[in-house]
Amino acid sequence: MQKSALSMSSRPFFPVTSVMVGVLAVMFSVFSTAAWSQDAAPFRIGIAPHTSARVIIEQYQPVRRAVEAAVGQPVEIITAPDFTAFAQRALEQDYDLAVTTGHQAQLLKSDAGYRPLLTYTADFRAVVVAATGTPYKNAESLRGAAVLGLNPSSLVTLWGQRWLKDMAVPDVQVRYVSAADSVAQLVLSGEAAAGFMSLANRHKLAPEMQAKLTTIAESPAMAGRVYLLNARKAALFDKIHDALLAFGATAEGKTYFDTNALGGYREISDAELATMEPLADEVRRVLKAKP
Repeated sequence: MQKSALSMSSRPFFPVTSVMVGVLAVMFSVFSTAAWSQDAAPFRIGIAPHTSARVIIEQYQPVRRAVEAAVGQPVEIITAPDFTAFAQRALEQDYDLAVTTGHQAQLLKSDAGYRPLLTYTADFRAVVVAATGTPYKNAESLRGAAVLGLNPSSLVTLWGQRWLKDMAVPDVQVRYVSAADSVAQLVLSGEAAAGFMSLANRHKLAPEMQAKLTTIAESPAMAGRVYLLNARKAALFDKIHDALLAFGATAEGKTYFDTNALGGYREISDAELATMEPLADEVRRVLKAKP
């Protein structure tokens, strides 16, 4: 990405312990307890790391069960240490089914042959937040300040950096942390002026934390998490597509959507994904610059 008005660092903004490194190195997975034959290869669903691996695994268990019933083989839920690693692994065909935000969905569709299945009906928006009562109330107030993002390849970070550039805010240092709650904690402790996160993750913060944050800017609606099927599994497209829609109509599916504020499933068009191409190209630049 062109730095122009931005000064960015890829250093984590918090100490990484050996335990954390070990956890991130693990490929998290969950298998069905059904008695599958020993030679049945697992169907791999890769979920972009929008939150902790533990939460992702728990959250996607209903989806795993629905897909497992459709494909007739064990299904595992896996993720990656960060959005950049997830994009790289997806491009290397690590996932049979990938679930990631629209900009990476466009990347996987155009560069790796994944085929979009569905997305969620709930709008996906990014926000810029600051601590209430601080001088940071608009774009101009962030001049020369430190701002937090999640990862150089995450949608909220890429949108936030573009927002800073469009607003012509100079000398902003963007640093990266692991999760939205970490962004909020560091902003509230005064270690950064502002931070980027999704609106959905802002709403998931503890009420007392939400009350201490103010929203400086909010993005327009963008393509949120998109389900994409690897081309090698093309024969399963209709079966998985219909199974997910059927799951969405069940009581378990409705509970899943309500709990996670996702609304339900809907179709997504190639034209809608094509609008994300500029941000998909930013991911390509991040991957190209990666050592």
